[in-house]
Amino acid sequence: MTPSTSGTRSEIPGSRGSDLPRQLTVTVCFIVCIVGSMIGVGVFGGTPIAEAAGGALNADATYLAPASGAFSIWSVIYTGLGAYTIWQWLPSQRSSARQRSLGWLVAASLVLNAAWILSVQAGWVAVSVLVIVALLAVLAACFVRYSRTPAANWIEAVAVDGTLGLYLGWVSVATCANTAAALTDAGWNGFGLTPEVWSITILAVVAALGVALAAYGRGRLAPAAALAWGLSWIAVSRLNGELLSTGTAVAAIAAAAVIALAAVVYRVTGRNRIPAEAAASAAHR
Repeated sequence: MTPSTSGTRSEIPGSRGSDLPRQLTVTVCFIVCIVGSMIGVGVFGGTPIAEAAGGALNADATYLAPASGAFSIWSVIYTGLGAYTIWQWLPSQRSSARQRSLGWLVAASLVLNAAWILSVQAGWVAVSVLVIVALLAVLAACFVRYSRTPAANWIEAVAVDGTLGLYLGWVSVATCANTAAALTDAGWNGFGLTPEVWSITILAVVAALGVALAAYGRGRLAPAAALAWGLSWIAVSRLNGELLSTGTAVAAIAAAAVIALAAVVYRVTGRNRIPAEAAASAAHR
């Protein structure tokens, strides 16, 4: 999670406002999100996501659906979001410009997460796409904001940057899978192209997105790790599930490898560039 050095903490947009309402809102939204996730896995008697909406989102519904093991990443993300919720209550973070910038967006993401689960439970697959696209946009905005300044220490790097990075990476993959599910559920014929052609094309777009995130974030590992994780499980699903597609599996593995390599390259080159920029800045003083 290599930080960007452009700008200072005081330059982050959205850094004004009352702190206590923001902290309370994040906490309440986290509780709502957790309750929603428990509904999503059937803890309260609801239908598990894979079985909801007539099975539109199960592992064999579309070529872009990941195998069920992929969803274990949510336990890591929810744990991280819990750590973030606690972190933002620390006295040192209450008036932090970084937390002021991120807090409301994180709260919005938590509400959208719960809304997505409820929309799927209600069988509103098309609506769920709108919700997850909104969630992706909010997480992208978070990424832009926290990438502008470095974390103060490794705890913040893990609880904030790491958590939000995993969240963004996974939701990027989930958005593709969700959209494919909605189109399939609606009976879309793909303009005459085969589902495999579409899946490979979309996976190429995901690879490009992963490279762009690596470039902007100077090699932040969390988004790349979550993207690679999700893509790998798409490959597993296409090689071992009922809906087999070797072409899609190969494309998913290739996309995961490209994203991982890009993150490493930008991380190394970003670290090398930062001392050079600092030296150049000092020379001009």
